[in-house]
Amino acid sequence: MIGYLECDCMIYDAQSLKEKRAVLQRVITRLKQRFNISISEIDHQDVWQRTKIGIVSISSSKSITEKELQKVLDYLDSFPEIERAETSLDWL
Repeated sequence: MIGYLECDCMIYDAQSLKEKRAVLQRVITRLKQRFNISISEIDHQDVWQRTKIGIVSISSSKSITEKELQKVLDYLDSFPEIERAETSLDWL
């Protein structure tokens, strides 16, 4: 089963694209290291304090994928420099 998350996020302390990318790169790297997922920034690349990231997880059952993605969201929420504003989950 393939689970796909889209997360709109805010990075309030970023004062430039360089600062935004530094925060985002740190968050993405840590998520990749901790979980078996694919993740990328998919929208708002030109905006300082806003981003949209896409996260994909694949496993043999829907419940395993759902638990993994929930752990990813919990971990994402633990970063004080990024705030998740809106999230959508799709099954492929």
